Amino acid sequence: MRWILRVCLVVTLGLPVWANAQQAGDVQLPEGADVRIIVDISGSMKDNDPDNLRQPAVRLLARMLPEDAYAGLWTFGQYVNMLVPRDRVDDSWRERMINRSSEINSVALRTNLGEAIEVASDDYFTDGDLANTDFILLTDGKVDISDSDQENQAERERILGPLLDDLIAKGATFHTVALSAEADVGFLETLAGETGGSHSIAPSADALNRAFLKALNAAVPQEQVPIEGNRFSVDSGVQEFTALIFWGEGETRDTRELQLTDPDGNMAAVGNPGDTMRWARESGYDLITVTDPKEGEWRLNGELGEGSRVTVVSDLRMVVNPVPPAFSEEEPLALRIAFFEDQDKLTDPDFLDVIDVRVTITSEDDRSGTKVLSGEQPPENGVYRDTIGRMPSPGEYVIDVVADGQTFSRKFTGVSRFDVPEGQASSVPSDEPAVTEPMAPVQEDAPESGAEGEQEPAQPPQPEPEPAEDSASAGPIDISAVEEPRADPVEPEESDPAVPLWAMIAGGIVVILIVAGGVYAVVRRKRKAAPATDTKTDTEDKDGEEGQDEEGVPVVEPEPEPELEPEPEPEPESKPEPEPEPEPEPEPEPQEEIPVASTEADDEESTEEFGLEDFDLSEFDDLPDTEDGDDPESPPADGDKPKGEEERKP
Repeated sequence: MRWILRVCLVVTLGLPVWANAQQAGDVQLPEGADVRIIVDISGSMKDNDPDNLRQPAVRLLARMLPEDAYAGLWTFGQYVNMLVPRDRVDDSWRERMINRSSEINSVALRTNLGEAIEVASDDYFTDGDLANTDFILLTDGKVDISDSDQENQAERERILGPLLDDLIAKGATFHTVALSAEADVGFLETLAGETGGSHSIAPSADALNRAFLKALNAAVPQEQVPIEGNRFSVDSGVQEFTALIFWGEGETRDTRELQLTDPDGNMAAVGNPGDTMRWARESGYDLITVTDPKEGEWRLNGELGEGSRVTVVSDLRMVVNPVPPAFSEEEPLALRIAFFEDQDKLTDPDFLDVIDVRVTITSEDDRSGTKVLSGEQPPENGVYRDTIGRMPSPGEYVIDVVADGQTFSRKFTGVSRFDVPEGQASSVPSDEPAVTEPMAPVQEDAPESGAEGEQEPAQPPQPEPEPAEDSASAGPIDISAVEEPRADPVEPEESDPAVPLWAMIAGGIVVILIVAGGVYAVVRRKRKAAPATDTKTDTEDKDGEEGQDEEGVPVVEPEPEPELEPEPEPEPESKPEPEPEPEPEPEPEPQEEIPVASTEADDEESTEEFGLEDFDLSEFDDLPDTEDGDDPESPPADGDKPKGEEERKP
């Protein structure tokens, strides 16, 4: 009994530490990636990829993959071919990948997707564990293994049935790219969605590079330095940088011009790179890698197409937790950012105090808003955190995290889609662009606070909603409104528990303590009930206790319901009571969930939503009026709000 109580005590005392670690949403360094590329070479690719841009797209992946990753390349049509065996990424592997990419063609007769997936996911490579494996699948067609539609349909159902279930059980993640409107988009979306991956449609072959890069960034997020205009800064901790510069619209090899100038003013070009520089020009992009770069400001002279970036290899890293492919009000996107030097997370307040951390969210129509995550005091555990739960409208959003440390800068880019549950009505009038209800709170308070007037000083005050509309067209959007707590309750059948996992465990431990206390009380009463003398041995005591029931020792009237008291008062020595009839163990009372309720309340107060009041949302001209009860000026709390908590508010 003592051992049980000690174990419960240790677990209970250790629970707050564990719970705090869970609530902090600690950021961990990512493990080495395992990327497997599967490319369709069926005959239909002749029409959908006439210039065979799959080749430079594959070479782009080969050059962008980090050296601590494993990767391989498979092509498929009627049969499956392992074009480049899975191996650790290094210069030798990259060279082999680049050379073998020329064998990607459009000669196959069928589209045997199922066999391609099975071969690429063979248990031989990782003993069946695919938890750290990402597949990038490119195809323009549908499942096609036979002339029979029934056989093709049966194969499709097999892939999305038993095969997909097996992949999910092993932890695989699929990122799918469709290169044609004729592709089975539903099939590819299901494959990606069920495994937690991303899905893209390249409307033309020209968009293939960006689609592949999006899939690679989802599989292996890479650290960047921000490009401001046509300039970027390299700090002393950068060991290598790679500048991926996409061409501008309409540019060709004959018209493309790009130069790179180092901090000393030395200029390099594709035909005349520097001594520590590798420059590759492919159809659609230039890729420049510089080893041991000079510290200072570098300049790019030429047009920088959409998606251009500079990635770095450095001991000083900004790590952002993985961004999911989709989020919603019910499943918000939780951002966690931390800084590492080598393998150690940095928590020194003197270091963190000089870092400015900002999050910028950009919609598909290029409206954006920015929020500062770094406050007056840096986080004690070194983790900057925020939650994105609502956006102005459904669609895809680019999430940029930029850290400026005065002597260094880092950038992270992720893409996620905001989804609205089917059947949920928008609060915006039908003649305005669709936005979700959370945007409403900004509209009513904006004229009162004067924030809109600061952006439009020349505009006199006007009745609602004109000021919001005018200011929205003049500046960036304030996404702070999208993270206000929901005013409308969610359906009670929400499957996600409002109580955090650690609180549930705490409740369980309380129940265990109650049961243990009850058992201990019963044993203690049994021992005290036996008449004890100094001359009796342990054996005699036991015999005496056994004989009490049979011999009918007079029963002393027990106190009311002593069995429910965790610490019963000892009975007088002079009035021993016989062992009572076997009684059931005290049942844990359901109302003992009081600690859980209080914890939930504490969590609610400490939860921090994506404080959209901190955003400047003036680019949105479609913001609806504020609904009663929303308060955009409410400061965000420190912790994350457990999923589904709001609907369980008393």
